[in-house]
Amino acid sequence: MEQILNIQQQLLPDLVEVMRKRYEILRHIQLMQPVGRRSLATTLHLTERVLRGEVDFLRIQGLIQVDSIGMHLTPNGAQLVSQMEPLIKELFGLAELELELQSYLKVGKVVVVPGDADQSDWVKMEMGRTGAQVLKQLVDGEQIIAVAGGSTMLAVAEMMMPTPVFKMSTFVPTRGGVGEAVELEANYIASLMAKKTGGKYRLMHVPDQLSEESYQTLIREPQIQEVLQCLRSAHIVLHGLGDAKRMALRRQSSHEVMEQLKAEGAVGEAFGYYFDSRGEIVHHIQTVGLRLQDVNHAVKRIAVAGGISKAAAISAICPTLKQDVLVTDEGAARAILQKRSF
Repeated sequence: MEQILNIQQQLLPDLVEVMRKRYEILRHIQLMQPVGRRSLATTLHLTERVLRGEVDFLRIQGLIQVDSIGMHLTPNGAQLVSQMEPLIKELFGLAELELELQSYLKVGKVVVVPGDADQSDWVKMEMGRTGAQVLKQLVDGEQIIAVAGGSTMLAVAEMMMPTPVFKMSTFVPTRGGVGEAVELEANYIASLMAKKTGGKYRLMHVPDQLSEESYQTLIREPQIQEVLQCLRSAHIVLHGLGDAKRMALRRQSSHEVMEQLKAEGAVGEAFGYYFDSRGEIVHHIQTVGLRLQDVNHAVKRIAVAGGISKAAAISAICPTLKQDVLVTDEGAARAILQKRSF
């Protein structure tokens, strides 16, 4: 197969590009369905005229169906997309990229999706779909799943489907509210995952940042203690990775904290801990939620993060947290490997 692909790339490079373009159209339709032609053309940065020709071809081949509410994949189209995924990874070097990144970051398994989440929202949706698939593969029986907040975790939640393996699972937020849009809070995402899959959930009704006095008062509350005990016995931790400065701004951190993070060279954040480029913790906020030692005690740790802007955070944090699975994108993967020291 590899030899055939090499021959195609040398003799028929245009054919390879056409295949990738049609695969991306099918994948976008799968993620956005039902979707109108104009919306799809905008997302793919294609003219409606060019897209119309491709849509007509795919419809004639029986891969998509077009009706009044938009386009969606036929069963044959969905099957083809699934079959093409490993081929596309091999053809465009993503399989090799996964192995290189896996070795460099010392991660159990790396899954790289095409594109750059900083440039296209559909890439984040694709990471969400992949993250949901990874979680489904790792869940086994009555388990507690600790879930973080953020836009990437929301993408994972939105891609989850009702599955028998999740019915005995309990989704628990890793922390309280950061004070951002409610749909990005861990509480909302944990409840959405439970609703989508048929599982159960618990909520943590506390702010993300607390004074020492408030922290000591809250952790003595029976209800909070019960949720924390549940959270700290999590089998699986599912989380994103944040850029240090962006996360500090989202938390409305003080000027003093912002200056400290800058002086210490903080590049990434996870679970309220800020890391420098060497993976050293340079700052930690007082929060009721999952602690770093709890994360390391979990049976499985899954990180989902992408975009070139997250490359430094991924590179710094993943080796420290000893991730079992990292789901990322091509943009972040190539940026990380380009900056490695040989």
